[in-house]
Amino acid sequence: MTPQRRFRPIPFGVEHLPANVEEIRDVVFGIGGSRPLRLNIARPKPLPENPMPVIIHIHGGGFRAGSYQGPENYPLAEKGYFTINIEYRLSTEAVFPAQIEDCKAAVRWLRANAEKYNLNIDRIGVWGGSAGGHLSALVGTSGDVPEIEGKGGSAEFSSCVHAVVDLFGPTDFMKIERCHGNPDSAECLLVGGLLEEKADVVKMANPITYVKKNNPPFLIIHGENDRIVPYSQSELLYAALKKVGVDVTLVKVENAGHGFAPDPPSSTIKPSLQEISHMIVAFFENHLRK
Repeated sequence: MTPQRRFRPIPFGVEHLPANVEEIRDVVFGIGGSRPLRLNIARPKPLPENPMPVIIHIHGGGFRAGSYQGPENYPLAEKGYFTINIEYRLSTEAVFPAQIEDCKAAVRWLRANAEKYNLNIDRIGVWGGSAGGHLSALVGTSGDVPEIEGKGGSAEFSSCVHAVVDLFGPTDFMKIERCHGNPDSAECLLVGGLLEEKADVVKMANPITYVKKNNPPFLIIHGENDRIVPYSQSELLYAALKKVGVDVTLVKVENAGHGFAPDPPSSTIKPSLQEISHMIVAFFENHLRK
């Protein structure tokens, strides 16, 4: 997954903090290896009286780039969600399972701090695009799997979530042709070597490995002409979830490449970015409000 552009599925151009959103930056939520991990909070202002449902954003960037300092969650915070945008160790710092361990530590931190922040920990959603889509899907399918929980903090709490939005994330590395024999691919760098030589780690990293009937609802959205993460990757995850009875929806975005960029460039994507934004919000509203 070579980063092609700054990925913003929502807020689609919103860069500045809205007047009705409060942001708290650089909150330490755990330890990654030997260093602190941080997150940014965006929450509604004024704060509601009732406990807030929670949404976690996991940034993309091919596992080797990207930042938790973006405004992706602002529109969700405006709608009354307590949101966090989380840091995780990149593949330039540590190989898998460091990344999922950090994401799970963030989920557990939310439960550990539910009273402090007035959170509804029975309503936790997670979303992201590309590498962030992969990690979101993996959080969703692998709740409380001991082998990839890590020791990042709040160990006494669960890492399970209740709704997942996966935007064009890889789901089964072995079935991505460009990765084979390519040590510089994002996936090979993530697992620390050629896929064929790291088969056990690859299996551990694939969200599809952990699919089971009690996984949370999924919304998967993917461009049909994605040349970085093939659309078939989302088809594989959709089929596996559907087979065991998980509530899952797969949306194919016509004329869209990676990051929903028009492909061919002169074409119009369908559904539009605005419609995709509405789908994401509606999905969370349906599964985290009821």
